[in-house]
Amino acid sequence: MSGTGDSRAATNALLADLREAGPVPSAAMRFLGRAARRSLRQASRRPRALAELTAVHAVLYAAAAGRRPGRRWVVAGWGMAVLHLGLLEHRNRLAAADLVTLLRANLPALPGGSGRACGVLAIALDVADGSLARRRGTTSPFGDHADTFADAAFWTWFTLRHDPSRTVRTAAVAAWALPVVVVTDVALRRGAVPERPRPVLLRPAAALQVVVAVRRLARR
Repeated sequence: MSGTGDSRAATNALLADLREAGPVPSAAMRFLGRAARRSLRQASRRPRALAELTAVHAVLYAAAAGRRPGRRWVVAGWGMAVLHLGLLEHRNRLAAADLVTLLRANLPALPGGSGRACGVLAIALDVADGSLARRRGTTSPFGDHADTFADAAFWTWFTLRHDPSRTVRTAAVAAWALPVVVVTDVALRRGAVPERPRPVLLRPAAALQVVVAVRRLARR
């Protein structure tokens, strides 16, 4: 996708066409194909960012050898990031904050990803990428979306894998996985991308991160 305004308009047009066509497989496949082609065109217009993204994930891929979810996780993360490179807007390279976010997103695939302190490390990286982006003025829709997906992917996986409490696991799904499903459903029903939730609505999820990380750190 391209910059925020162009990307949103293009996505809304695709969603409107899908909604008008109705819930038929051919319309869904056409929607996915058109969206992927547009995203890949946007990525090809940013060859430096694409090269940086590929180099970073190549290093992560090598480090993930012999682990689960390991290399499949890294490859999936690379694909997701490539399809969103248009959200860099007028930038043609990744910022330091983007690299930190990508590292956090891939923690489950790396050595130490199942360690007791991994949740604390994820929180530290989350704080670091936000601080870097604000201090260097490199905030972008790409970084914002990468941060959201990194949180959803890492914390859902981390909690379901490591926390024995059914209540905490259910809360994790509600905090990180369910919003992705709800936003997708709303977008398909309305034929337009809904507004992102305000930061105040994300505070319970941030608090849950601390709870999950501390519980993992304290458990032998």
